[in-house]
Formats: sequence, structure tokens, C-alpha cells
Amino acid sequence: MLPLMVVQELSMAHSQLQMIEATVSIKASAEQVYDVICNKTHQIPKIFPEKALSVEILKGAWGTEGSVLFWNYLHEGKVCVAKEVIEGIDKKNNKIAFKVIEGDILRYYKSFKFVMQVIPKENRSMVHSVVEYEKLKDDIPDPHSLLQSTVDLTKKINAYLTQGCN
Repeated sequence: MLPLMVVQELSMAHSQLQMIEATVSIKASAEQVYDVICNKTHQIPKIFPEKALSVEILKGAWGTEGSVLFWNYLHEGKVCVAKEVIEGIDKKNNKIAFKVIEGDILRYYKSFKFVMQVIPKENRSMVHSVVEYEKLKDDIPDPHSLLQSTVDLTKKINAYLTQGCN
């Protein structure tokens, strides 16, 4: 497990909805990181080509609630696809939620949502990533590898922003 990362699992009361989360401390500013995640999502394949193969906007505009994105990504050695809707944006709190509405993930999960929040701290930022999901069957594994991908993406964005690669 990575330093400065906290992973929690909890079942939400009276529901099959589950959640895993991680928090990573980075040097880049909260505003810069949030801008990439929310408004410059199209740059993610350039920043993280090992996993994010492509992303395109199918409906709406980058950084706009209700917009629909289509991803090609690599997961556990396989090329996968996902169609996501930007379900919520909270610019004041640097928070965004993406809900998967089609794609490979939904072969295993009834519902799947990524929520990312970038919290400014003195001389650094904390990126809190949450994966909310509901399994189709009890024997489906928890999506720890997908959460790890968000942690890896966070670190790649940090390197991109702090090492002058942009």
C-alpha cells in the first residue's frame, strides 16, 4: 500500500451500496488538479497514457454537469470502455462526481460512481477519491484496482503539474 493513502470499506446501512476511498497528499495546487480533472479531462490520456487510452465528449462540454464522456482505458491488461455522465460539480469545494452509465464495469456492478475532491492544504493538496458501487453478485470482488487507478492518476497529474510538463 502507498504511503499517505488511506483505504476504507464500509457498507451503507440497509443498502447494497458500498464505498471504498483513498486520500493522497500531493504538491500541486488544489485549483490546478481540479482544473485537470473537471475542465481539462481531455488531457488525461496525455498525462496517464498507460491506463487512459482516450476520452471524448459525447454530449455537453468539458467541466459541465450532465455532460457525457466516453473512455477507452486499460484495466488489468484489458482494453475496456466506459460511458460516464458528470453527475455533480461543486466548484467551491473542488469536487466532481462521475457516474458510469454504460460499459465493461457494469457487467459486474449494478451502479458505479467515482467522486473526487481536491482539498487545499498549506503548501500541498489532498485528493480524496471515493468509489461508490453496488455489486451484481456477492462474489464480485471489490473494485480496489479501479480505486488504485484513481490514486495513480492523481500522482500522474501531480507530476505533470509540478514538473513543468504542461
